[in-house]
Amino acid sequence: MTDLSKTYLFRMTHIENIPHILQHGITHPSSRNANPKFVPIGDRTLIATRNDFILNNGRRLGDYIPFYFGVRTPMLYVVQKGFNTVTPTPAENIVYCISSVQKIIEHQLDFVFTNGHAVDSFTTQYTPVDIINIDNIIDHKAAMAKYWRDENDLDLKRRKEAEFLVLGDIAIEGLLGFLVYNQNALNRMIEFGVETEKVHIKSDFYF
Repeated sequence: MTDLSKTYLFRMTHIENIPHILQHGITHPSSRNANPKFVPIGDRTLIATRNDFILNNGRRLGDYIPFYFGVRTPMLYVVQKGFNTVTPTPAENIVYCISSVQKIIEHQLDFVFTNGHAVDSFTTQYTPVDIINIDNIIDHKAAMAKYWRDENDLDLKRRKEAEFLVLGDIAIEGLLGFLVYNQNALNRMIEFGVETEKVHIKSDFYF
């Protein structure tokens, strides 16, 4: 049986958002606890597209807080390198917020998950009733792959971007910890108030 406590979820955010997360958890932009000083990363055009995308359940994709099942995603590459009009963000300013499927379930949060990039026409959407089959649905090898270009597997990039979408705010207790690029980032996290045992350096999770 799948150990959902070890089915990890990864969400990237700017390090300047950490103090608010420590106080309020990960909040949705429409939340009453939304961060008024939120520092965005990512492609604003894609964010707008996601906000308007309607899921099978009738809700907008933008209503959900997205996580990935792996690291070194195409999104991270764009954020670090600055393509598609995105302003480059140094790796040490990008933090992985880590949760697990089990944590989301324990906090009784509704969710949808996908077997690829959520807006891709080849992607299938799944609901909580499908969670027992998640290991057969998500290609975890693809999610954790270091690269996503493979002439023998043109669908790799889509599967790597499989998403876990959470409806509503996620309390700080719903997070397992944080991963950062280097010692400078770790020092800042500790200064913000993150417990030492809950933040770790994982330089190889970045580009």
